[in-house]
Amino acid sequence: MYIQDKVEEYADEIFDRLDKGGHIYFCGLKGMMPGIQDMLAEVCKSKDIDYDAWLSGLKKGGQWHVEVY
Repeated sequence: MYIQDKVEEYADEIFDRLDKGGHIYFCGLKGMMPGIQDMLAEVCKSKDIDYDAWLSGLKKGGQWHVEVY
């Protein structure tokens, strides 16, 4: 099981919290980020959300935090 599996499982709750100003943090190996970003793009697609605009909004709002190595 990977983090993207759990984020996808709880996507409705996570997206709702992010819409209300919540923050999301990803830490670990940089190799994990493509899978996470692909999953988020798919969730956005299923919700009719423009992924690039959504991600840009999180970054501009200081809600997107990534610390990978």
